[in-house]
Amino acid sequence: MLPTHTILPLYKIFRVLTAVYFVFTGGHTTEILRLLSCLSESYSPRHYIFADSDKMSEAKIRSFEQKRKNNNSAYRALFQFTLDRIPRSREVRQSWTSSVVTTLYSLLYSLPLTYRLKPDLILCNGPGTCVPVCISALLLRLLGIKRAIIVYVESICRVETLSLSGKILYYFSDYFIVQWPDLKEKYPKSVYLGRVV
Repeated sequence: MLPTHTILPLYKIFRVLTAVYFVFTGGHTTEILRLLSCLSESYSPRHYIFADSDKMSEAKIRSFEQKRKNNNSAYRALFQFTLDRIPRSREVRQSWTSSVVTTLYSLLYSLPLTYRLKPDLILCNGPGTCVPVCISALLLRLLGIKRAIIVYVESICRVETLSLSGKILYYFSDYFIVQWPDLKEKYPKSVYLGRVV
């Protein structure tokens, strides 16, 4: 389980926080929903962002949110969430050259979305679609509009090397969490908490 009291000590326990989560078909969605099951209900409203080509995550998110709502009757007023789609920044096996173009295109969608949401927390775990939104959040921070805490959790399947998203966000995230001790040795800024999903 993710010990949020040690990772995110910046907020009081009863403060309501706006949070953005990234999901993508398959393992990334499963991992992020496991992480979310450990977080406090004070993270509301929750904003889920996923690629417009993702056809499976929406049903999983709706099911997760409904179960959480049913299990926490005292917090029903806090169970607000939105679903937003942005263009996928990179397809599997897409060339590096064209990836730059599609990532910039995704960034154009991400900037107004991030500005509208103004999240307190961005929690992501690997899909490339998270990179443009994290860059958008960094721009908002640099402009003094909003400071979002960016927490990147590298996928459990990344044992020896970081994913491409991880290699990029290692330098920009506030907290970079790895789940294997070898990665902590290679990337000293990272935080090793053992298995969190």
